[in-house]
Amino acid sequence: MRATYRALQTHGYADLTIKRIAEEYGKSTAAIHYHYDTKDDLLAAFLDYVLDRFVDAIHEVETTDPEQRLDLLLDKLLEGPSDHPGLSIALLEMRSQAPYIEAFRDRFQQNDEYVRYMLRTVIEQGIQAGVFADVDADQTARALMTIVNGARDRHVVLDDPDALATARRAADEYVAAVLRPGSDGGDPA
Repeated sequence: MRATYRALQTHGYADLTIKRIAEEYGKSTAAIHYHYDTKDDLLAAFLDYVLDRFVDAIHEVETTDPEQRLDLLLDKLLEGPSDHPGLSIALLEMRSQAPYIEAFRDRFQQNDEYVRYMLRTVIEQGIQAGVFADVDADQTARALMTIVNGARDRHVVLDDPDALATARRAADEYVAAVLRPGSDGGDPA
């Protein structure tokens, strides 16, 4: 998986080949084909690997306080790719292939559903605890995901260094306006 990542960083999705991955891996193409029939099969496994790491990072959010949990989840969703800047580009390239490659679409959809589930659950817990307004939790989670996805795209496609920070502020403002009515609407942090 690390060799696949390095090859994606170097060559991008469009120019990625099994041969280039094998060169990064230090093995023959036959060694890779032993496990994966096609480049897309290998990249689907790579997506599983990356998305599993992302889920693990979300699970590191251990607080049960709904407000803190939502805040930490949004931090995780909107943190910059400090150690692996090329990963965001590689994932965007693969996401652009999702309409055409079912295995990619399935994995991105599963990840999106999981993240929305996490957001929806913490919102529902906050509603039950009386710290959030009684809103449509699914709609609110979808709106937050729209902010997150838009920021990630702007960050990569437009090389906008402020996109993630701007989206984090927008998410805070949205949470203050929708989930915490009667708050001063300022910075909830």
